[in-house]
Amino acid sequence: MNYNKKSIEDIDIAGKRVIARCDFNVPQDKSGAITDDNRIVQALPTIKYMVEKGCKVVLCSHLGKPHNVFDKEIKLNKKELAAIEKLPEAERQAATDAAIEKAKGDVKKFSLKPVADRLNEYLGGIVTFATDTVGEDAQAKVAAMKAGEIVLLENTRFTKGEEKNDPELAKKLAAFGDVFVNDAFGTAHRAHASTAGIADYLPAVCGYLIQKEITIMGNALENPKRPFIAILGGAKVSDKIGVINNLLDKVDMIIIGGGMAYTFLKATNHTIGTSIVEDDKLDVAREILAKAKANNVDFLIPVDNIVGRKYDPETPYMRIYSDAIPDGWMGLDIGPTTRELFAKSIIGAGTVIWNGPMGVSEWENFAAGTQAVAQAVAESGAISIVGGGDSAAAAQKLGFADKMTHISTGGGASLEFIEGKELPGIACLLDK
Repeated sequence: MNYNKKSIEDIDIAGKRVIARCDFNVPQDKSGAITDDNRIVQALPTIKYMVEKGCKVVLCSHLGKPHNVFDKEIKLNKKELAAIEKLPEAERQAATDAAIEKAKGDVKKFSLKPVADRLNEYLGGIVTFATDTVGEDAQAKVAAMKAGEIVLLENTRFTKGEEKNDPELAKKLAAFGDVFVNDAFGTAHRAHASTAGIADYLPAVCGYLIQKEITIMGNALENPKRPFIAILGGAKVSDKIGVINNLLDKVDMIIIGGGMAYTFLKATNHTIGTSIVEDDKLDVAREILAKAKANNVDFLIPVDNIVGRKYDPETPYMRIYSDAIPDGWMGLDIGPTTRELFAKSIIGAGTVIWNGPMGVSEWENFAAGTQAVAQAVAESGAISIVGGGDSAAAAQKLGFADKMTHISTGGGASLEFIEGKELPGIACLLDK
């Protein structure tokens, strides 16, 4: 994949209409209040640059997964309709009404109006919110824009065709701009109308956020400072097979934690009790271990574990070595000896990529492994890249985020990037 893409500074955007895809998929509480606006803050440098250049700026983004809400015309999906059809005839109308009311609630729940309000707090009230994506309100508000003003369109996923990259929707979005700027790395692995389709109709460049992501991660993969260590966690080997295989040709060491470790432990003839395991991936695990040995890549898996009786934050737990996990117990975190082993291996690294927690890190009793790894990465002195998702959340929660070189804004996108896959939202951008 070519990482050398043109940015907003590489073309003349002064005074032009710009449609920019951001990632405003921010977490909210039950009242709709934004609980973490980091993704909004990350987009501000690109937005401010466009405003300073006198652009008429149209912003778009998705929020959540409102799959049965299109242009705010409520439509029940096939699964919901099928369930209603199975009910006695006398109950169907009431069930239909209830489902529609729930979907109407989704409109408010997934609206970008709170994002527009937060943007105005940062940008001094220059943002106007459109109540649809490409409908009459959006068209009227975009047409009325003056230089240096911003219109934020309603959730792109409220509009049918977004996730199928419908060319007609992409064309309507493109009509709002003379230039397309993609700054949503978190959705760059999705070929949607607003992430890639627009580029079929407009010159497309990246904003500062995507530029930072592909530069830092691209350099780490292509020209890493050594030793180069990859730390991988999470539940499933199947989610990381491509990543591991790509990294085995690049890194000096791979460290494995989380639920996926137990597939590797079972593949090396350890008993794992009731720990999570992918039995259909045992041969794959053995092949990975053999490739690591052939490539002289150190491959570390846990030597001890914190195991619990069941998958529950309050379950009884104990420490046990990896060769003696008893029946009826499951691994929920790496143990103290493993924490020390992993930490010593990380200190002195030149480059570290970390993706995935070492245990069930959202539970206090099983967070010590993830905390130890986060601290070791933060104190390693290495170029440290945290690959979004649970790892990024853990680094933020534990207070180590400001000590990392880079925390990716895209969990799935960063994984596919590290795997070497082509990301549609980046592939569509102009090459330098």
